[in-house]
Amino acid sequence: MSTAAGAGTGATLLVLAALAAGCTPPQLERAGSRHMTGTPTVKATPTAKPTPAAPLASPGFPPTAAQARDQLTRLTVAWGKNWQTYKRSAFGVGWSDDTDAPGGRNGCDTRDDVLRRDLKDLREGDRNPCVVLSGVLHDPYTGKELPYSYRRASQIQTDHVVALGAAWRAGAWAWTAKRRLTYANDLDVLLAADKDTNYTKSSRTPDKWKPPRKEYWCEYGRRWTGIKAKYGLTVTAPEKLALQDLLAACADVRG
Repeated sequence: MSTAAGAGTGATLLVLAALAAGCTPPQLERAGSRHMTGTPTVKATPTAKPTPAAPLASPGFPPTAAQARDQLTRLTVAWGKNWQTYKRSAFGVGWSDDTDAPGGRNGCDTRDDVLRRDLKDLREGDRNPCVVLSGVLHDPYTGKELPYSYRRASQIQTDHVVALGAAWRAGAWAWTAKRRLTYANDLDVLLAADKDTNYTKSSRTPDKWKPPRKEYWCEYGRRWTGIKAKYGLTVTAPEKLALQDLLAACADVRG
């Protein structure tokens, strides 16, 4: 047997073993500067027993409109720094379950946590309840109804609302590797979204990109501001003005 043939056979066996174990196919990949190379890895705690019923968001997240407005006034206004030194690998290689973020150490792949939280009409795996076999996403950015199937390519991607590149410019460049890994896998930071729209969004801040679906502007502003406040990230002056506009869509929401 040639070396190439042996490698091909080994790869086939690895794929079959992964499917048998109920692993998630690489159907949800980050867009633009957040695209991961290779097959995402799951660094779960070795002895972790899957607990998919664990909370998939921090208590009180996203903040209410009133809370977000208050948080926005407290954010430090500064221009982004060190954009030229950004590397995706600074936030860890692939997904990791070994963090203190919401959904961390529950024995489930971060992407599956996002799917289970954001999709409706879920069908979960019998042997591994972490795995989503099928479902439908009501895309928050466009309003599209996007089907998901474990066995087929999907139009759904996992979006970091405040993209890793944007977080880097806003202060993540100074974080420890552990804190960046936590951020990259924090379910409060992540949303399932339409792939094409996610590519367009890339790492743009709200002064350069807003969801096409205006009905989502209020929540988008609440989530973006809540993430920045949670992690102590800065905002630029144009970004702050854009967030004020987004939160103005919450004019009738004072709770």
